[in-house]
Amino acid sequence: MRVLRFSFSSLSIVSVLLFAIFTISADVAYAQAATEELAEEFDNETCLDCHGFDDFTTEMPSGETRVLHISPERFGQSVHGKRLCVECHRDIIEIPHREFIDRKVGCVQCHRSLWDKAQMEGNAEEFARLGEVVQQIDSYMSSVHARPNIEDQSRTNATCYDCHNAHYVEPIEGEVGALSRLQIPDICGRCHNEVEADYFTSVHGKEVALNANPYAAVCIDCHTTHTIDSPAGDTMRLTITRNCGNCHDRQYETYTGTYHGQVSTLGYAYTAKCFDCHGYHEIQRVDNEGSLMHESNRLETCRKCHADATAGFVSFQPHGNTADFERYPYMFIAAKFMIALLAGVFAFFWTHSALWFYREYKDRKAGKTAPHVQTDQIPGLEGKYIHRWPLRWRIAHLLLAIAVMALVLTGTSVLYAEMRWARAVMVLIGGPENAAFIHRIAASTFIILFFGHLIYFFFFLIRNWREFRFFGPHSLVPNLQDLRDVTDMFKWFFGLAPRPQFDRYSYWEKFDYWAPFWGMAIIGISGLMMWFPAQTAALFPGWVFNVATIVHGEEAFLAAVFLFSVHFFNVHFRPDKFPQDIVMFTGAMPLEEFKHEHSIEYRRLVETGELEKYLVDAPSAPMTTFSKILGATLIITGLILLVLVLSGFWAHGPI
Repeated sequence: MRVLRFSFSSLSIVSVLLFAIFTISADVAYAQAATEELAEEFDNETCLDCHGFDDFTTEMPSGETRVLHISPERFGQSVHGKRLCVECHRDIIEIPHREFIDRKVGCVQCHRSLWDKAQMEGNAEEFARLGEVVQQIDSYMSSVHARPNIEDQSRTNATCYDCHNAHYVEPIEGEVGALSRLQIPDICGRCHNEVEADYFTSVHGKEVALNANPYAAVCIDCHTTHTIDSPAGDTMRLTITRNCGNCHDRQYETYTGTYHGQVSTLGYAYTAKCFDCHGYHEIQRVDNEGSLMHESNRLETCRKCHADATAGFVSFQPHGNTADFERYPYMFIAAKFMIALLAGVFAFFWTHSALWFYREYKDRKAGKTAPHVQTDQIPGLEGKYIHRWPLRWRIAHLLLAIAVMALVLTGTSVLYAEMRWARAVMVLIGGPENAAFIHRIAASTFIILFFGHLIYFFFFLIRNWREFRFFGPHSLVPNLQDLRDVTDMFKWFFGLAPRPQFDRYSYWEKFDYWAPFWGMAIIGISGLMMWFPAQTAALFPGWVFNVATIVHGEEAFLAAVFLFSVHFFNVHFRPDKFPQDIVMFTGAMPLEEFKHEHSIEYRRLVETGELEKYLVDAPSAPMTTFSKILGATLIITGLILLVLVLSGFWAHGPI
């Protein structure tokens, strides 16, 4: 029974396909036969016997006079010059036409039928241009021109021959095509006459009207040719913005480096576009007093979006670049400084990590990982852990990690807006506005943790100012011993000395601690400037926004890559720690590991008899499992972010 059903279904499908092919073939064959029959009776010469006269006209039912003259020479030079009149005017069945007929010419069906025929006969390559025309027809069918006219819904807003001229369709290549570009504003102006008047007052229109410049922007360069839609729609706003870059490529490149342009690149249209600042059809050069971007008009232009804009907005450089020292010295200096900082930090720490991995791997392979301090003679220490981090610091570390990852995800998705993954992230988040909200929540969390930490230590120092030693073993303030440890570490890397012993805090842990202070100064201040632009512009000139954008993005890149490569290596990925260290989640470290990592502190605790104060039992199995899962989740998330950030930087380059 199943076989019968399958056979019947297959037979049905084949029947439908055969019927469709037969119908198309019959339609094409019928059209061809009808055309050949008409051609025998009405060739082009017959039509031109009347339509070839210069003064050949007719009176429309509305009383208007309609010109019916066709130039044989111009028609012969057009792309349709070899076609028969009756191929388009298929409703002509007699000559002369005894009464007025509202002619119906279907460009769409004619071209599609010819293309179907070419494909069926295997001539698609020979008629490739016809295939392009059909693609343009498909674009046109979804455009605003193909939709019913509001005033007369029996007609479309504009059909093919309204723009292309019914009888003198010219090729787009060569000199004739260049000349036809200059006619486009007049063609569009037949319907959009007010827009045409504005256009010819613009810098683009003057180039066309006064200088006959075929490279000047005309209607189709901005609005497209066949996919044209309402400029109020998001899709068309984005399209027009990209089209500006076809001529103004350098300006478009610098625009996409601003937040306005980054949001546009992500595919969202709510931020300022080229025409929001420079105007639409009446656009002028910036030094023209009539330009919206002239110095005397710029602040008012900015206030269209930023109602509270102050004078500092005027000197913001939306098209500034970091390569032109003479015009944009502050941007040039900021960019070069950040590039030097990136190169210096990663050159040192990636080299440090690579050498550390090599030496630690070699030592482990050779069995040289025994603790520096042997305490086998001390009873009761087997299986013990040492309490390393109290709960409040572990919670703060977790919140900080989540905040930083949220900042990296939302921030770099905007910074590298041209990447596919950035657009996917924006879709998942719900758009740049949601991303900005999340970014600010994460930034606020970071700021609260940072200043909460400072407040805690302020009161700690007040309570313990007599005993606390700023350069002592319990302090994170760098000292000369840290410099000696760095030197000894490199000696160990090259096998010139034993591995140095460390106290409570190693030099790389101190660096990890102090790095956020630098990060808060650079990322935090620049971020607040962009968060509150009106207040910033009231105090500083507008170019500080350009500098803030540079240092904010580059420092964010530095922080993200350092955390997810160097910090992850120091804590999780070096051979002694791989695949992860969960002490920041459990709060306790195995005693044997503590003896190896912090030998000096261990020895001091043993000598002073304070070791027992810090000894704890091993974390419970559920706590250990939870810590491993949480740690692995954060590590994997960080590594994914690292790949995304590096791919964005590779494609985008420095700001």
